[in-house]
Order: sequence, then structure tokens, then C-alpha cells
Amino acid sequence: MSGSAFTARLLGVTATILLASACGSSTVTPAAPAASTPSASTPGNAASSPSTAATPGGVLGKATTSLGPVLVDSAGLTVYLLTADSPGRSTCSAECLEYWPVVPAPAGTAAAKVQGISAPVSVTKATSGASMVTAGGWPLYTFTKDKAPGDVTGQGVKTFGGTWYAVSPSGVPVKPAPATSSPTGGSGY
Repeated sequence: MSGSAFTARLLGVTATILLASACGSSTVTPAAPAASTPSASTPGNAASSPSTAATPGGVLGKATTSLGPVLVDSAGLTVYLLTADSPGRSTCSAECLEYWPVVPAPAGTAAAKVQGISAPVSVTKATSGASMVTAGGWPLYTFTKDKAPGDVTGQGVKTFGGTWYAVSPSGVPVKPAPATSSPTGGSGY
């Protein structure tokens, strides 16, 4: 392993340890380079258990929230998509980006296969010109009102021409299950 690769790996492990300390009893799996062996995880709370893997320009991972498994950014915050976007194309303008920051990636980063995430991960440009990560083609954002790992306050918000949904590890929006009717056809109680 080269000196710079070792330093990068050491910084990633250190950041993961700090994140795990900040999150209390959450399970955190350190980021693993694309061609690396998986690392061990720490036992913890299943309600919010981030597991991260290396992606273009940073870290994208998955966690279990009240919505089920979702993608998270390097800080463990829930990642969202906007239905007004289309695969590979962000429509989130300057005002939108104030509330829904992009999941950043450096320019020119190629697609990567990420352990535990079945969606193809790639990069596109935000309306600001910044490079941002995509999953399943969808541009990815976080929400400024989510303050801690496991928060999903952006789920179902209707604004900026569409609806915001958390993103599953397969790269599709996490939507609520359709309501079912009472099997007896009664009044519902």
C-alpha cells in the first residue's frame, strides 16, 4: 500500500471512529476502498445502523431508519431525491440548494460499484455547476432540517416542483406502502 493510500485509509478509519463515538451505540462499518476486503462492524442499535462504503468523491452508505434501509451521506444523514429531477439531471436551483444541499463529488469522477448498494453510483452536475453523486441515475441531496443520523424529516416534502423521497440502496424512492382497506369492510375501528 502506498504512503498516500495508507494515509487516506487511516483518515477514513479515524473519521469512522469519531462518527461512531458521536452516534453513541450506532453500528458503523468503516469505508472500504473498491478493491479492499470488508471490515468488521461494531454491535449497536438496529434503529439507525449506518454502513458506509467508498463512492465517487467521498462516502455514501446505507442505514436503517424508520423508513427502512436508506442511503446516507458521509455524516450518516439521510439522502433524498427530487421527483422533478430526471436521471442524470438536477433541477434544484440556488434557492432549492439552500435547503437541499447536494451530496458532493469531485469533477471527473467515474462511476463506482459500492458494497451493499445495488444502485449504479455515478456523478452529474448540479444547477450550480458543482459535481454531485447520483444513485440509480437520481441526483442526491441531504436536507438541512435533518440534524442527526436516522432523521427523515425531508420524506414526502412537496416543494421545488416535486416531492422529496429518501433513496433506497437500490436507487429508487422510498415511498409509503399503499393504504389497505379493512378485511371486514367495517368502519375502520
